[in-house]
Amino acid sequence: MPTTPTPAEPVETPTPPPAGETPAVRTLLRLWPYVRPVRARWISAAAVAVVASCLSLVFPIVLKWLVDGPITDRDQRGVWLGAGLLLTLGVVEAVLFGFRRWLVARPLAAVEAAMRSDLYRHLQRVPVAVHDRWASGQLLSRGTTDLSVIRMFLAFPLTFLLVNGVTILAGFAVLLSQEWTLGLVLLLPALPMMVVGYRFEGSYSSASRRAQDQVGDLTTVVEESILGIRVIKGFGRHRSQAHAFHELSGKLRGTELHKARLLATVQASLTFFPELALGSALVVGTVQVADGSLSAGTLVAFLSTALALRWPVESLGYLVAMSQEAATATRRYFEAMDAPEEDPRGTGVHDGLLPDDDGLRFDGVTFRFPDADPDSVPVLSRVDLHVRRGETMALVGATGSGKTTLTALVPRLHEVDGGRITLDGRDVTAMDRTELRELVSMAFEEPTLFSASVAENIRMGATTTGEDGTATEDGGDAALERALGVAQAHFVADLPHGPATEVGEQGLSLSGGQRQRLALARAVVGSPRFLVLDDPLSALDVHTEAAVEAALREVLAQTTALVVAHRPSTVLLADRVALLSGGRITAVGTHHELLRDSAEYRHLMSGDDGPEGPEGDRTR
Repeated sequence: MPTTPTPAEPVETPTPPPAGETPAVRTLLRLWPYVRPVRARWISAAAVAVVASCLSLVFPIVLKWLVDGPITDRDQRGVWLGAGLLLTLGVVEAVLFGFRRWLVARPLAAVEAAMRSDLYRHLQRVPVAVHDRWASGQLLSRGTTDLSVIRMFLAFPLTFLLVNGVTILAGFAVLLSQEWTLGLVLLLPALPMMVVGYRFEGSYSSASRRAQDQVGDLTTVVEESILGIRVIKGFGRHRSQAHAFHELSGKLRGTELHKARLLATVQASLTFFPELALGSALVVGTVQVADGSLSAGTLVAFLSTALALRWPVESLGYLVAMSQEAATATRRYFEAMDAPEEDPRGTGVHDGLLPDDDGLRFDGVTFRFPDADPDSVPVLSRVDLHVRRGETMALVGATGSGKTTLTALVPRLHEVDGGRITLDGRDVTAMDRTELRELVSMAFEEPTLFSASVAENIRMGATTTGEDGTATEDGGDAALERALGVAQAHFVADLPHGPATEVGEQGLSLSGGQRQRLALARAVVGSPRFLVLDDPLSALDVHTEAAVEAALREVLAQTTALVVAHRPSTVLLADRVALLSGGRITAVGTHHELLRDSAEYRHLMSGDDGPEGPEGDRTR
């Protein structure tokens, strides 16, 4: 059942690395493998932008010539020539900047798409434990908001940090060549501006990280509230959910305002010091013109050059801020990408075929969750169980005894800590994961359907992967009809478009029993050699359950199956029953044998007085 956080239950987020742990430049260099394929276009765009920006430094030179030449000499033809030259320079500059944007737009969109595809592919390949630790909104924000920030950095700040740096250096070279004394006056603010920028960088980086993590938390709340809207409405929790959202939104607002204050402070400094220096240079230059040591045209050119440098200097605050946000986004992106993937190949720990073994065997299996204390009691401790080839074994135990966890170990959704699991004598750790998951089909306790048609959801269970990595659906119409029949999912024919009907997000347009029957159909459509069913009939009414069981018997007769059961009717599907208690298999036998010999089993099946199962929830 979807759940949503309340004000008393804040969303958990992965702990970010300490501020300053990795320098921003080193972090941003990790983007190079994605930028490298488009480096020629990016370098060309940067070169075009440098030329366009430096053209602005030619304007003051033309103005100096106009003032000291045609204007002083009252040469009207020269004035028109100078005006035409200035217009031409302006048009060329505009065209070059437009050409720069054209050069980078498509390649950088491709970079963003490649990074998003890699992240999605990677998240499909990491262990399930990684998804257990991360809130879905945090992963979602990394694939959307953070990647947009990175693309904007590559398109604008990365280019203009270079462009503005070159423009400032060239501009000061021009200033010093025009009048070195005035140039030195403009250089005086450089040191205090560097100090301000250094202090700003560290503070803004920390605030940016906090803001982007809070965006992930907010995304999680929104996503869970949408998926859990029935719970919220059913329990009248809309006010508390709105309050929880308001609190998180308020925290994000406060962080963004803090960022705005930091940016305003550095921007004021980057504006104040240059303006103060420019005013001082104006006073000194005017005095020099008055005493004849400086021409009016030179002063005009000098001031025009200084004004042309205002934007490159004043924009440094925005560019550094955007770079820090991009570094934070890059760090968050690679936090997800650095999670180790499952090895698709077998580990070879117990490679080789055991000649006298068949079916599904658990041999001394021990397991505790990856984030559990190493000294804690394991969820499963030395589990020994043999499901013979063609046999159906029911797995029974008290709530929290570890039944679901045990079934998840078969397709290696989790890795065992000790012992081994074999399929027809082959250790699952020595098998390729793709092959393993084609041999083993599962129906989970909580049925999950995707935003696709009924047929597409079911045929996922009949998909095989070729040598080239492409997926092929083996389930034709006959297999689909057979699977629907086994699951007694005859309601599909009454849907608006039959099997082609879209079921909607999470399949919430269907009832719980309907979703469970479609999940069961997905598990059996591929006629798997091994079938693992986790309480597959819990949401069905008595009559539907009986019909499904009758059809399911034919399927179970042709496969090796492990079925988690809570009700006697489901247990009767099995040839034998295994009792899981205290993390171990404590009894194996037929239903009637266990009713006779095991007080705990009798209690679980009929509620008779007897020793109960182990207390405490041992699974997740």
